[in-house]
Amino acid sequence: MQDFIVIKGAREHNLKNIDLKIPRNRIIVITGPSGSGKSSLAIDTIYAEGQRRYVQSLSSYARQFIGELQKPDVDYIEGLSPSVAIEQKTVSRSPRSTLGTITEIYDYMRVLYTRIGKPYCYSCGSPITVQDADNILLSVLSLPEGTRLQILSPMVRGRKGEYRKELQQMRREGFVRARIDGEMIDLTGEIALKKHKRHTIEMVVDRLIVKPGIERQLRSAIESALNYSDTVIINLIDRNEDILFSRTLACLKCGLSYPEITPMFFSFNSSLGACPACSGLGYENLAEETTESDRLIPCKACGGLRLKKEALGIRLQGLNIGEFSRLSVRNAIEFIDGLSLTEREELIAGRIIKEVKDRLHFLRWVGLDYLTLDRPAATLSGGEAQRIRLSTQLGSSLTGVLYVLDEPSIGLHPRDCRKLLETLSGIRDAENTVIIVEHDADTIMWADYVVDLGPGGGRSGGWIVAEGTPEEIQKVESSPTGQYLSGRKTIPLPRKRRRPKDYIRITGAEEHNLKDLNIKVPLGVFVCCTGVSGSGKSTLILDILYKALMKELYGSRVSPGRFRSIKGTEKLSRVICVDQKPLGRTPRSNPATYTGIFTHVRDLFSRVQDARVRGYSPSRFSFNVQGGRCENCKGEGYKKVEMHFLPDVYVPCDECKGMRYNRETLAIRFKGKSISEVLEMTITEAYEFFANIPALKGKLQVLVDVGLGYIKLGQPATTLSGGEAQRVRLAKELSKRSQGDTLYILDEPTTGLHFVDIERLLNVLNCLVEKGNTVVVIEHNLDVIKCADYIIDLGPEGGDEGGYLVAAGTPEEVCSNGRSHTGLFLRKALEASGPPASGSLCLSGGETP
Repeated sequence: MQDFIVIKGAREHNLKNIDLKIPRNRIIVITGPSGSGKSSLAIDTIYAEGQRRYVQSLSSYARQFIGELQKPDVDYIEGLSPSVAIEQKTVSRSPRSTLGTITEIYDYMRVLYTRIGKPYCYSCGSPITVQDADNILLSVLSLPEGTRLQILSPMVRGRKGEYRKELQQMRREGFVRARIDGEMIDLTGEIALKKHKRHTIEMVVDRLIVKPGIERQLRSAIESALNYSDTVIINLIDRNEDILFSRTLACLKCGLSYPEITPMFFSFNSSLGACPACSGLGYENLAEETTESDRLIPCKACGGLRLKKEALGIRLQGLNIGEFSRLSVRNAIEFIDGLSLTEREELIAGRIIKEVKDRLHFLRWVGLDYLTLDRPAATLSGGEAQRIRLSTQLGSSLTGVLYVLDEPSIGLHPRDCRKLLETLSGIRDAENTVIIVEHDADTIMWADYVVDLGPGGGRSGGWIVAEGTPEEIQKVESSPTGQYLSGRKTIPLPRKRRRPKDYIRITGAEEHNLKDLNIKVPLGVFVCCTGVSGSGKSTLILDILYKALMKELYGSRVSPGRFRSIKGTEKLSRVICVDQKPLGRTPRSNPATYTGIFTHVRDLFSRVQDARVRGYSPSRFSFNVQGGRCENCKGEGYKKVEMHFLPDVYVPCDECKGMRYNRETLAIRFKGKSISEVLEMTITEAYEFFANIPALKGKLQVLVDVGLGYIKLGQPATTLSGGEAQRVRLAKELSKRSQGDTLYILDEPTTGLHFVDIERLLNVLNCLVEKGNTVVVIEHNLDVIKCADYIIDLGPEGGDEGGYLVAAGTPEEVCSNGRSHTGLFLRKALEASGPPASGSLCLSGGETP
């Protein structure tokens, strides 16, 4: 096995034909300013080539369903291992997907509850006992005289298959009817069941009317049914109602019977286990396709636990499986560790418990022990989703694999970041190679080898500025990363801390894990909300502050989280939340269309002499409507190729070659450029190209100011990271006329930003404050926190142990609080910072006394 991965002539996107030799079985960090080519090298070149070679290794039969993957623009790569990319946008957004299902913990718990769970009557709470034929007989005879019924014996319950053999066996044994998937079917006819659909087949043993003298016939039918199954179904024909009896499980007091307990009995994705009122979704009026929702109302029937009452009657040391799922990872570990099992139960469940324990500990190691197991996947941040995928890889015990991670430190407090780094070291020590795209200083210093790309972004990036150990990188004068790591360059502290003009006061905040908080949010200053992961930052700022202001200022129908009162809202005129949600769901949305730049561009092209002669209006230059677009790809420029068991890929349209437009439209040129060529420009290039057009220059200037000069005008929104999407939104808001008295809320705006870009972003945010606005950011980055005027620090831990106000005040005041984890790390950041800046936008305003 080679000791190095050798890359020759990498030219993907903006990479400048680079050659690189990186060590195998090491942690390698690829860093550099935004747009310098980090993802182009790590994901679009190294990982993409590994995926392509994997596909090539498949049989020709398998490859015919996949097609050929496009080879990255690189001469060759040697020493490449099978590759796994752990990105930030790969978790299902289905309302049925939870932390427990993603990690398979819930699947193992379903088996555990099946094997050693203790059944209790859901009506009276008594232990469930066995029913025999005599008990069933007495229960049926107690029905009113004249009741018409039929006795059914379940043969198949919620399983896939055609079951031709089983149906033929029923016919041979003289049975003429069966209830299949809830419908009575005559067995004498041809029955064709779909092979890949789940089916329930219940054989009709006999049909009777309750009256004197039927005891012998009824007993015979019950015993016959019990010969085929442990469960007997008494179907009351006139009421279309089933009464279940089981010779294994029944309540002696109520007479209620349970069906056979299988893992499917605890599945909220199966009709056997799902609550019939909410179909297993846990909430009222929630649709299957929903990916986002506001203030969900728990289902009244199941209390949000998703399962039938029968399934919730099975308990393990006092908890049913729904209640177990509501535990945090931390508390679930305590519950599993505290299980008291008999020798027989230990023998049955030992292996299952080990699998559950391992997965829970992996989640704790990547800093996610504050999450509950029933946490919907749609509510997970990109960083959380990525670390969940990382935790599943820890349990795979693979060796010789190349892992590629995209900013795994996103959303992590500095305290939690060390746990993540130790986890990555464990993967490396198992003889795997770990490549990380990262800007975090601690992660870079932890690496065995660093590749620094730059020196800028976009066209000015794509070069290798420095490579080597972290210590070697620090010595390279031309490396921006090295300058910041060595301390030769730092993000300066503000000369003064601004004094708040007033406050918004929130009392009694109790949503999620918040502990009856009373909070003051200062106005007219730069505010940071900090705390370890899961401490309640997003709940306080996004679920309570933002939604309460939306309701107060705009009369919005959103429902804020629980709190008693909010005062001071009259001092604001607007509230704007700049989040990291995608700009659009399709490749048609891009920075130019989102910010309104493309409207001006299309108008310019329609005024060109050739366009006026041909009668072209601005709509001719839209790729969303017929007329000027390429009809082969409908203006998308690419065709989607479904990869079946691999992610879908997009290939350029073979007619327009990715240009989106037809030949006639592309013939119209403005200053020598076609509309397609303008969309291919980076923001910086477009800024220079349209320098003499004020309406465009202003909007493009703001995009450059927020550090997005490297992205293309027409770059599909689906390819933008969460941080890039957030900064496009921020640029759109900044380009509007400032009214003052606006509260801006940003959730981790430093996502994807290099040290150089963070300094630029801070200037933009401080510019907003100087215009009389308030900026509130949820942030872990110490370079941002140290520059804040005021800090609200929550904690002290995450989950149930969080939700308290630990510290509030200036960075210097928070540092003096010994209970604050943020203060501990912030003190070091303040000591390492250079002298206060002079003349910076963040310097104006009153000084804190």
